[in-house]
Amino acid sequence: MESKNVIALTKELVAFNTINPPGNEEELALFVGGLLTSNGFEVNYIPFEENRLHLIAEKGCTAQDPPLVLSGHFDTVPLGTKEWNDDPFDGIVKDGKLFGRGSSDMKGGLAAMIVAAIQAFEQGSPKGGVKLIITAGEELGCQGAVHMVSTFQKKRVARGIIVGEPTANIPAIGHKGGLYLELHVSGITAHSSMPHLGENAIYKIARAITKIENFELNAKKDELLGFPTLNVGKVSGGLNINSVPDRASFTIDARTTTKINHGQLIKQLQTELGAEIEIKTLVDLPAVSSSEESQFIQQVYDVCGISNAAAGYPKSLPYLTDASVLQAAFEGAPVVILGPGQPEMAHQTNEYCAITNLEKAVEIYKNIILNGGGNNE
Repeated sequence: MESKNVIALTKELVAFNTINPPGNEEELALFVGGLLTSNGFEVNYIPFEENRLHLIAEKGCTAQDPPLVLSGHFDTVPLGTKEWNDDPFDGIVKDGKLFGRGSSDMKGGLAAMIVAAIQAFEQGSPKGGVKLIITAGEELGCQGAVHMVSTFQKKRVARGIIVGEPTANIPAIGHKGGLYLELHVSGITAHSSMPHLGENAIYKIARAITKIENFELNAKKDELLGFPTLNVGKVSGGLNINSVPDRASFTIDARTTTKINHGQLIKQLQTELGAEIEIKTLVDLPAVSSSEESQFIQQVYDVCGISNAAAGYPKSLPYLTDASVLQAAFEGAPVVILGPGQPEMAHQTNEYCAITNLEKAVEIYKNIILNGGGNNE
């Protein structure tokens, strides 16, 4: 079967509504799986939740040489409250841009990877082969990838991992980790006209949040990832205006580096906030870091036209990707985050991906597949 044009395929992927929650990635996974099967890939589906599937497809893989792993996710974020100029599932092309939910984050990247993988085998025999790993359930904290690797019987190997998140085709070799925490405190309810008879949980939470604002992480600078950060993103409490609230909570989003131990950080927060604050971990994903000296990273740089010691490199990202899960599952393989999407358009109303970036991404991925570690032809 002749491989698809990346623009046409991106439009087809965008047409599937995979907004998470709930995701509903199954139909899209089966569509992609059918396309890859018809092009000679061995495809396996891993059930996640109702109407949700992960996909693993491979071709040309051997026991002698590790494969290149290309990874992405099927799900997208909600549309938001602002009205879109066009139907977000139509994949409208105008002014050199393809518009639609997921066009940048990251169905454009998926389309480019799929087309590049198919074309690479039409043009050669990539050494080690290619493994495509596409997850359901990435947007809310990479839960899908965590579930998927839990089904692996053992750790696997790869010559490198490319995660196609939006970077405008500029390679990054790491990103910060994520520790999402939910903190609860209890009080004693009473009528608001007699607050002295109760214990106001919101006051307790307010004092705790002030401590977080002034909390010192005391972490050394990570040469690639910089310094860690903390952010309070959500506060909840109370039922009605005329009661003393007996329950309140807030969240912390910690973006961490290789210099931070998540378990130690939780202990430090507990000590600082006191025993009355209950801390629940929602997401616990490590930072991702690769060495520029890696043969794989050097090969990616070469394909992307980046010379050694180029200004502005190495680059890293502040946000999470499935690489937090995959790097450990593949024995610490070097990771590059590299995709055609516009980083600033991720999660935005009227999201778009530049047509030229989609076409360039296909060539970049294809050259990495064919030239990495040699070609068997």
